[in-house]
Amino acid sequence: MEAQNTRPLNRRPLIIAGILLGIGQGGFFDGIVFHQILQWHHMFTNIETSQTVNGFELNTIGDGFFHAFDWLMTIAGIVTLWLAVKRDDVPKSTPIFIGSFTIGAGLFNLVEGIINHHILQIHHVRPGAHQLAWDLSFLGIGLLAIAIGWVILLRTKVSAPVTK
Repeated sequence: MEAQNTRPLNRRPLIIAGILLGIGQGGFFDGIVFHQILQWHHMFTNIETSQTVNGFELNTIGDGFFHAFDWLMTIAGIVTLWLAVKRDDVPKSTPIFIGSFTIGAGLFNLVEGIINHHILQIHHVRPGAHQLAWDLSFLGIGLLAIAIGWVILLRTKVSAPVTK
């Protein structure tokens, strides 16, 4: 039996789609769980409390822009995924998609945490006692998610038969 020649597939479009969807869904998770369900913070709670009418209005519009960003990232991810799966040179690989999605969700935590919690200090994960520990844990979860996604991508090899 003759060995079949293979060529590598282009993983990049699927990875980009997964990362964009991970960023969007990571943001939605943050906004839904921390902002709405637990009500630990809103977008600008360090700037103005949400306990006054003016503060509530400011924080509501901030949360709205935050969710609009999440929605745009999700739409960009869906469009990118749609275009990727239509291509013959892009693998339809669940591990590549899951690894990329996990990286995207981790990137959301890392970037949002560094910018909003530490640089701008417009809000914290859980203000009050131990807020630094909460903020650092948020960054740690982001780094862990990125590492897990990266390992999944490194362990996933795909190739397609060369057709003559």
